[in-house]
This record gives sequence, structure tokens and C-alpha cells, in this order.
Amino acid sequence: MKRLCCLLVFALLAYWPAAAEAQAPIRINCGGPSYTDSSGNVWKADADFKGGSVSQTQAHVSGTSDPALFQDGRLNAASTPLLYSFPVADGKYHVNLYFAETNPSDQKVSARVFDVKIQGNWAFRNLDIFANAGANGALIKEADVSVSNGTLSVEFDNVIGNALVDAIEILPGTSGPILSLNFKYPDGTPVLGTLGYAVTSPVLSFEGSQALVNGSAESALFANPSALGISAQFTVKLSLTDNAGHTLWQLNLGMNPAQVNLGGIQSSSLSVVVQKM
Repeated sequence: MKRLCCLLVFALLAYWPAAAEAQAPIRINCGGPSYTDSSGNVWKADADFKGGSVSQTQAHVSGTSDPALFQDGRLNAASTPLLYSFPVADGKYHVNLYFAETNPSDQKVSARVFDVKIQGNWAFRNLDIFANAGANGALIKEADVSVSNGTLSVEFDNVIGNALVDAIEILPGTSGPILSLNFKYPDGTPVLGTLGYAVTSPVLSFEGSQALVNGSAESALFANPSALGISAQFTVKLSLTDNAGHTLWQLNLGMNPAQVNLGGIQSSSLSVVVQKM
């Protein structure tokens, strides 16, 4: 059971087919100039956007080794969406969105709430940066998407106040050890729904979701916790929701990354039978 929990913890729960061919990572410092982070990655100056205005702060952002990346942002003060569009090769991508609530007047729950769409589909509904990370805390939201039209789009829509994004990172999907998760009803029919995950630690938080394909989802395994930026005790929540919005299955875990070693894993699978609501 402990080994199974480790596998689940270090799976970014999404369907990962072939990686995008010959596509370099895209890193954008929204609202700011070119920036080289603490790992040596170069973030381009703000580009490929439509709408919004520059937002800047001198506030110190906690929970990250690169606070400067969160001190510039692009703010959507209009009624129309803020849209980023990136030309990419067709394939599978992992998208990281970086946020921090540094405006004192918005450092309360429900002061700034917005929706995020990726490739025209809802990725995060009613996102509240302060509710997730507190005042001046770094927050990363993750999603996995497929591109078939040569363009990867990220859209920010205001709900309460003005949407804000500090940085966008787009990484090509990679092949590797795979964890297969299969969900069926007692009569053997596959579940139609969405599998979601949320990982929370003192230094980093992220979450995402993926629609099941014939009752299944596949995920890439990470043998090294530092690959996810996790070096402290953390908690993981997995949840399965059917298309009617019913929660069919949940798993909550608390883990210490020092106890995890997945270096020898080639593949694994988990089958779950759930009651139909």
C-alpha cells in the first residue's frame, strides 16, 4: 500500500500520449522583462498576449526561490478576456501558471476571482489566489493539454475584480514510466468523468484535472521529488467526479519525500470500482 501511495503521489494525473516533437520549452515573464531564474532557465520578456496591462510590485513573495518572477504580471482590467497564444508543434504539453496576490486591497478571500481556459476549455474555475496561497505567497497551477492546431492558448476571464498572471511556462510532454488508473462501475462499464489532483506543501502548491478516456487516465511518474519542486512534508488529494458532478472517489495522503524512491519503476496500474450515483 505504501508503494502504491508513492506512485500516486508523484504522478501528475493526466493523459500523456506522444511528446511534442522538436518543441523547446516556452517561458514568459508576464508583464516583465527577460529573466534568468535560479535554475538557469531563461524567461522571455512578456509577449504573445492580447489585452491586459502591466502590473508591478516590490512586495517580497514567499514560497519560491525566484520571487522576482512574481513581481511583474499582466492584469486584465477590461471586460474582454486576456489571451495568450503561443505557436507550438502539435502534441502534448504541460502548462504551469504562476500567481501571487501582492495587492494589499485584494488580500482577502473573494477579492480577486477569475477563470482560466486552456485551448478553449475550462482549466480552473473561480480561481482565488489569496484563498490558495495567502498574501504574497507563490502559487502554481498546472494543467496538461493536447494541441492539434499549431497554437496553444491560455485565456483569463474576470469573475470578481481583475484576473492576473505573473508567468507562464509551457513544457513539452515527455514519455517515461507510466501509471495507468482505471475506473469502472460494478457492472464493468467505464466511468465517464474527471480525475483531479491537488498537491500542497509549505513551499509549493499545484493542482490540475483530466477527463477520463474510456474510464482511464495515464500519468508520467517522477522518481525524484525535487522534479516537482517539493522538498518538505506535503499532502495530496485525488478525486474522481462523474459528468453529473458527483464525487465518486477520493484519496487523501500525507507524505515525506525523503521516503520515496521510484527510480526502478517501469510501469504500474491501479483499478478502482466505484458505485454509480
